[in-house]
Amino acid sequence: MSVNVRDHDIVLLGATGFVGTFTARHLARSAPDGVRIALAGRSRSRLEDVRRELGVDWPIIEVDTTDETAVTRMAASTSVVATTVGPYLRYGMEVAAACAREGTSYADLSGESIFVARSIQRNHDAAEKTGARIVHSCGFDSIPSDLGVGLAHAAAGGVPIVAATLRVRSLRGGISGGTIESLRQQMREAKTDPSVRRLIGNPYALTPGPSVRLPGHAGSGWGKERGTWQAPFIMGAYNQQIVQRSNYLTGWSYGQLMRYREVVTTGRGVAGFASAGAIGLGTAAFVGAMSFAPTRAILARALPAPGAGPGSDAVERGRFVLDVDVYPVEGEPVRARVAAPFDPGYGGTGIMLAESALSLTLDELPDRAGVLTPMVAMGERLAERLRAHRFTLAVAPLS
Repeated sequence: MSVNVRDHDIVLLGATGFVGTFTARHLARSAPDGVRIALAGRSRSRLEDVRRELGVDWPIIEVDTTDETAVTRMAASTSVVATTVGPYLRYGMEVAAACAREGTSYADLSGESIFVARSIQRNHDAAEKTGARIVHSCGFDSIPSDLGVGLAHAAAGGVPIVAATLRVRSLRGGISGGTIESLRQQMREAKTDPSVRRLIGNPYALTPGPSVRLPGHAGSGWGKERGTWQAPFIMGAYNQQIVQRSNYLTGWSYGQLMRYREVVTTGRGVAGFASAGAIGLGTAAFVGAMSFAPTRAILARALPAPGAGPGSDAVERGRFVLDVDVYPVEGEPVRARVAAPFDPGYGGTGIMLAESALSLTLDELPDRAGVLTPMVAMGERLAERLRAHRFTLAVAPLS
């Protein structure tokens, strides 16, 4: 958005990591001719390996994300920075801040409440002044949730919403090492700082909060609805923070009383009850284990390391189907289906980040700047891009 002529249109930071390579591959396949892309990271030799594998002649930028001068130079050289380098609390703040200062738009894969809250505090006003769009959570955290609610709300007439629920119908795929490391970093912070624990569990952590709030606003998700058992979705606590930020940034257009939650549907009868219980207990056990240093160390040996992931066969088998049901104050309820035949944490996330970067670079977008959400920054333009790459983002009356 800057009037300055930049050397690049998109800089992909972290292109040598597992998700970064998926993002780079998608850009190599799908970016229109003439889009000037550069690969950035700490290791020139590894970046050259990626470039050689892709068969492209993109420039390479060596940069250490802890070097403020180098990061500022990188941000000033491009229109958009897309970064996969997490945990963002450790490696992302200087990058986002440099982009906000330099009028450079930014997209990441963060699912870290603490990082995004601190980024809003530090970067929102600066980005508004320079015209930068700082867009966190441009992967499976939290594009399906954010676009699902936003598109369903529009289809319902744009009136306030009483309740909205994301239901995970099916989900197959791995969890990335970067995601694990981000959760580990948050748990370390929460262990020593009670305010961090409160922030992680607060659906309004990324907003000033509504002037009116109903009891039980967040909703646990556990229980039975319409005869079908359901358990809380592990990503729901963070995703609802992004959805409520979209609500806030649009003048509480979803309604200050909207109750939003995310659940995993597990079926009916005893089998459904058992599955819901197993998911709930497993989630609680995992989060609990990540909260203590000895059990974190044990999990570190069993879970993927940052930058690592499963084999190509496992990624190829990945897919997801999510339904977002929106209940407006007047009119019929609406369902948005968000689905893709891709692993949500790897192939699907790589496509979502790449298309977010292309949207920020090429599309005619709403005249907004600051620390935004995918829905507020890109909305329907991003949805159109994802549909062109085998994603389903379809809205229909809820029967």
